[in-house]
Amino acid sequence: MMERSLSSRRQRSRERVPPKGLDDRASRTIILEAALTEFAQRGFDGASTRRMGDRLGIQHPLITYHYRTKDILWRAVAEYAFAEIRETWDIRIPPDSSLSAVDRVREEFRAFLQFTIQHVDFHQFMLRESMPGSPRLKWLVKNMLQPTMNRLVPQIAEAQKDGDLPAGDPILIYYMLIGCMSVLSSLRDEIRATSGLDGTDSAVTESYWRLVDSTIFGR
Repeated sequence: MMERSLSSRRQRSRERVPPKGLDDRASRTIILEAALTEFAQRGFDGASTRRMGDRLGIQHPLITYHYRTKDILWRAVAEYAFAEIRETWDIRIPPDSSLSAVDRVREEFRAFLQFTIQHVDFHQFMLRESMPGSPRLKWLVKNMLQPTMNRLVPQIAEAQKDGDLPAGDPILIYYMLIGCMSVLSSLRDEIRATSGLDGTDSAVTESYWRLVDSTIFGR
C-alpha cells in the first residue's frame, strides 16, 4: 500500500514539472487550440487530454501541467476564444471611436465572421453546451455570453432607433447575425459536399460578407 501511494505521489510530482521545449504562453496557445477542436468534435464527456497530446505530438504531462482537470481546460478554452474576440473588437472599434451605432455593429460582426473562419470549430464548441442539461451552460452564460450581449444588443437597439437596422427585438437580430456569421464554419463540410465551395477560402468568405453587407447593412 505504501509503495503504491509513494508511486502515485511521484507520478503527480512528475506531471507538475514544466515540460521542456516551449515557453508557457506558446504551450498554452497550442493546447487551447487543440482542446477547442477536441471539445467541438467529441463534446466535454468524450474529450480526452491524452488524445489532445497525441494530436499535437506532445507528451500528456504538458497539458496536465497547465490544466489540472478537464473542467479547468474547458473553461480556459472558452475564456481564450472570447478574449480573442473582445480584443479584436477593442482594436477595431476603440472606446473613443466616432463610428455610428450601425457601423460599430457592422465592424464587430465582420470581425466575428473572420474569427469563426480562423477557428472553424468554435461554433460547434458552443453548440455542444446548448444541449439540454449542460452543466457548463450557466457558467458560459454568466461569464461569456451575457457580457457579449450586453455590449452588442444596446448598439443594435441604437442602430434601430437611427433607422439603420430593421425593427424588431434587438436580441433576435443579435442571434440572427450570430447565425449568419457562423454558417460558413458550422456547415463547411455540407457546403463543400453540395457545391464544392470552401467556406474557409478567403474569396468565398469575402463574397459571403458582401451578401451580408448588402442584405442586412444596406451597403
